[in-house]
Amino acid sequence: MSGADGFWVFGYGSLMWRPGFPFEESQLALVRGYHRALCVYSHVHRGTPEQPGLVLGLDRGGSCKGIAFRVRDNLVDETIAYLRAREQVTMVYKEVYLRATLGDGRIVTALAYAADRSHPQYAGALGLLDLEKFVEQGAGSSGANPEYVVNTYEHMTGLGITDAKLAALTRKFSRASPL
Repeated sequence: MSGADGFWVFGYGSLMWRPGFPFEESQLALVRGYHRALCVYSHVHRGTPEQPGLVLGLDRGGSCKGIAFRVRDNLVDETIAYLRAREQVTMVYKEVYLRATLGDGRIVTALAYAADRSHPQYAGALGLLDLEKFVEQGAGSSGANPEYVVNTYEHMTGLGITDAKLAALTRKFSRASPL
């Protein structure tokens, strides 16, 4: 779905610091109607079905700051295929097109991956103790869950994006052991 401003992808988690696809432009961006949350049990990348970890999803309500990436027209199909292979391993996300306000004021339509609340891996809103438990136990094909949380939080703070729960988890896991 390329508009007049091209094809954009909105990243709110690891896509911000490890997009994995070529892009021509990136900007801070804001989407409304969704917020960032550790609301998805990870059974592959940061956990297993027996010991799930937690990864971020866009969940309904609020707003979310992230990074929007503009992809060249001739790479759109390849980029979507890559994102589907990465994000849709267990189909816990829905592909959505959201209105994103870029840092320079432009408004674009961007592809994003929102948590599917009807999927069994949807964790919902967990308290801090449950978040700690699942993050601590999680390890999967992309590595340890604490590493994912800390990397994401550090990249967010470098962009001026704050998140109290990720901050608390980062403090805990940065002290607990070397990543």
